[in-house]
This record gives sequence, structure tokens and C-alpha cells, in this order.
Amino acid sequence: MMSLVLALEIDGDGAHPAAWRRAAHPPSQRIGPRRVRQVAEIAERAGFTLVTLDDDLLPPDGPAGRIGAVERAAFIAASTSVLSVAPVVSTTYSEPFHVSSQLASLDHIAVGRAGWVVSTSPQPEAAAAWGRPTADPVQEAVDAARVVRALWDSWEDDAAIRDVATGRYLDRDRLHYVDFTGATYTVKGPAIVPRPPQGQLVVLAPHGLLPADEVDVALVGGDDVAALRRAAVAASTPRTFAEIEVALDTSTVDGADRVEDLGRHAPWRSSGRLRYTGSAGGLVTLLRELDRQGGPDGVRLHPLVLDEDLPVLSQYVVPALINAGVAARPVPGASLRQSLRLHRPKNRFALSGGTA
Repeated sequence: MMSLVLALEIDGDGAHPAAWRRAAHPPSQRIGPRRVRQVAEIAERAGFTLVTLDDDLLPPDGPAGRIGAVERAAFIAASTSVLSVAPVVSTTYSEPFHVSSQLASLDHIAVGRAGWVVSTSPQPEAAAAWGRPTADPVQEAVDAARVVRALWDSWEDDAAIRDVATGRYLDRDRLHYVDFTGATYTVKGPAIVPRPPQGQLVVLAPHGLLPADEVDVALVGGDDVAALRRAAVAASTPRTFAEIEVALDTSTVDGADRVEDLGRHAPWRSSGRLRYTGSAGGLVTLLRELDRQGGPDGVRLHPLVLDEDLPVLSQYVVPALINAGVAARPVPGASLRQSLRLHRPKNRFALSGGTA
């Protein structure tokens, strides 16, 4: 039986739009490299398998902007050795050729510890910023996922031969045109970055956004444990993660009081995720119940305020789950696919005997 995989969303200061008001650092440090590395290192030491980094074409809530998620992910990948990282990349206005190259590069930096959280940007404000609307963001997401995956395969694993004696770097017979024609664009290929170490990065997406055969991990929501378990079964993807927002009791203040305090500045609107407020022990009990046979394969936790909830998660929740055998630390040297017990896909062009 697979251990419950623990993932953590670490963008900004937390899941609440006013989380910055309770942060333990000045707003000026929100986008600095020291802050990004510090949070990632805490998550790695605690035993989380994966961190994700939210992103969008519009600015986030709070007094500071954000650095692109792919750039932050690359910094985290180079600053850690076991922790995997998956940035959110919207497909709505991003060229799939560039998305493919950026994410393949990230997986090379991370030595196989990278993933991709697929998202869309359907807001009218995003369309105004780019100067063009999008007719169907969901169809664009489907096309983008398909062409990005094809581009990752456009180099066979042994395409770069690096033969000094003959001066040949590439075997052209092992590079392939993807010749993709979708509902929203066409792409010729091949890619400009060698095939990622994982062959295909782990693709995570909200349940229902993409066809199940384009997704490795479906992110599922629900109002309670039973709803999460039903959503996990309905996803029909290789793996599922339950989305859970947490507001934990700390040594000085209850989680409910922190939610009430932040509510004076901005509402914490429902996102369709399960929301837990209370003690660390209560969260451990909830996750153990969720881990019963037939439930999700992992959870992605969204802390109310990172600076307040992450210490509780790292000191009390994650160790308790690991000690109980519910969760496990990622193995040094393992790729994200290996941590999720997903096979490394064979190259579609090598299998079909395709030529460039």
C-alpha cells in the first residue's frame, strides 16, 4: 500500500488573502530569495515530498507582487536535494512551446524532482492585460497539455550523443517533429531542450480541467472526508491529491481566532477545498482517516498563514504521520515519479519508429 504523499502550497504568505498581516517578516521580503529558500528548506526537513508554487497572470492579494513560479521553482530545485517542486503555469496566454522548454529545463535542474500544476486564466482582467480575449480557456488547456507532453518526447533519451571524435552532438534521427494541430493552435517542433530526466514531468491538474489520460495527479476537493474519497474515485487518474486548507492552533493562539482576526481585513472565501481548523492532533486524525483504502494518494495542504502554520505542521503533524507509517519521507535520489510510484513513460516516437 502506498504511503500518503504530503504536498504543501508555499506561494506568498498563506491561503488567506490577508495572510501577510500575520507574517513574521516585512512585506519587502515576501519575494526575496532568502524567504523562498527558508520555506522550502523547512518543508524538506519536515518530510514533505512536494511543494507547489501558485501563480497567475494577475497580481496576487497583498502588498507585494510575485516572481514567476517557474523561476522560484528553479531556485528551490537548486537549493534542495530531496524535495520536489511543481510550479503553477497557466496555459491561457503562455505559448506551449515555451512552457515545454521552461519545465523541461526545470526538471534538468531538479534532477527529476519537478512537476507542473496546470491552470487557466479566464478572468476578464487577464484578457484586458494581454489585449485579447480567449474563446475557450479549457480547450486551450487541453491542447497545451497535449502539445507540451509531445514536445517532451520530441527528443529521444539518447538523442544527444556528444561524440567528440566526429564532432556530432545530436543524432538527428532521434529528434522528431510533433506536428500538432489542435483546436486553438498548431506546433511543429521539435523542442530545443533535451528530454526531461523523468521523460515526462508529473502533471497535476484540478479534477475535470483536463482529460484523465493527460493527468498524473488530479487535485480533488470536497466538504468532508467522504466527499474527498468519492472525488478521488471519480477522478480516474493514476494518482489523486486531496486539497485541504488548514488553520492550526499554535502555542499562543487558536486557529479559529486567527481566522477571525484576518476576517476583519478580508473574507476567506470558499475554494471548494476541505477546510480544517483546530489542533495538530485533530489534523493527524483527519489525515489518517483519509488514508484508508480507497482514499486519495496524497494531500496538498494550504496553510492559513505560512509563518504560523508551517512550524506546527513540521513539528507535530508531519512527524506524527511518518511515525505512524501513514506518510513517508522521500528517498534521496528519487525522482518525483518514483516518489509517487509512477513509471517513467517510454518515448512515443521511439515506440512508433517515427523520424524527424
